[in-house]
Amino acid sequence: MAWIGAVLLLAGRVEAQPAGRSGGAAGPGATIAQRFAPPSGFQRLPVEAGSFGSYLRHLPLKQERAPVLLHDGRLKARQDVHAAVVDSELGRKDLQQCADAVMRLRAEYLYRSGQEDAIAFDFTNGFRAEWVRWRRGERIRVTGNRCAWVHGAAPDSSHAQLMRYLDAVFTYAGTLSLARELKRASPAPPDAGDLRIGDVFIQGGSPGHAVLVVDAARHADGRLAFLLAQGYMPAQEIHVLRNARQPDLGAWYLLHGEARLHTPEWTFDWSHRRRWP
Repeated sequence: MAWIGAVLLLAGRVEAQPAGRSGGAAGPGATIAQRFAPPSGFQRLPVEAGSFGSYLRHLPLKQERAPVLLHDGRLKARQDVHAAVVDSELGRKDLQQCADAVMRLRAEYLYRSGQEDAIAFDFTNGFRAEWVRWRRGERIRVTGNRCAWVHGAAPDSSHAQLMRYLDAVFTYAGTLSLARELKRASPAPPDAGDLRIGDVFIQGGSPGHAVLVVDAARHADGRLAFLLAQGYMPAQEIHVLRNARQPDLGAWYLLHGEARLHTPEWTFDWSHRRRWP
C-alpha cells in the first residue's frame, strides 16, 4: 500500500515527509514543494509543522510526465490537464472522484497526524459517518434514504480498514454534502488575503466539482498564487492541474487573476471557495 506521505514523529510533532511508492527516500522533484517553484517574485506562504498545509505541500508525486490513470488502469481521456500526478494508490473501484479525492486527502492527513477521531463526513442525506464508530466495528446499514449504525465487525483501526470506510463515504457523499460541510471563505478583496492551503473550490451539484488548494505563495505586492489538485470522473489518480489559460504561470493560479477561476475541466466563481471548519 502506497502512503500519501509518510509521517515522522519527533518530540510529539507531526511532519509530512516525502515518500514514493517504495517508501524510500524521495528523489529530486518528488514532492509538490520540490517540483513547483513559485512564480518569479513570489514566496511560499509559511505553514506550521504538522499542519494540513504542510502535509499537502509535501505530497509525493509520481515521476515527471507520468500519465493520469483511471481506476481500471486505462489512461484518462484528457492528458493535457495535469502538471503532475500524486503518488497514491487509487483502488479498482469507480469511487474516488472529485469531492472524494478532497475527502481522501483530508482523512489521510488526520489519520497520519494522530487526529483520527476527527475523521467524519456527511452523506448526501445528512447522515454523519464517523470513523471512530466504524473502527470500533460498527457498520452503516442503508435502507432507501435512511442510514443507521449497526454492530457487525471486529474493531479494526488499520489503514486498510480506513480505505473501506472511505469507500462507504465515497458511495454516499459527494459535492452536495461536502459543500454543506465546509464553511464559506471570504470571496473577494481585501479579505481574499486569507487564502490557505487546504481551501476547497467546490460547486455542489450532480455532478458538481471540487478542487483543493495544495500550495500557495505571496508576492511582495500582495498578490496570491496557488496550486490546485483534483480527482475527476470516472475515478482517477489525483493530479495537480495546469493553468491552461495562463500557461506562463505553469501550474500556478492567481487569486482573482481573472473574473472567475478557470481550471481545465471546470470553471468556478471565486465565491465557491470553502474551508474546513
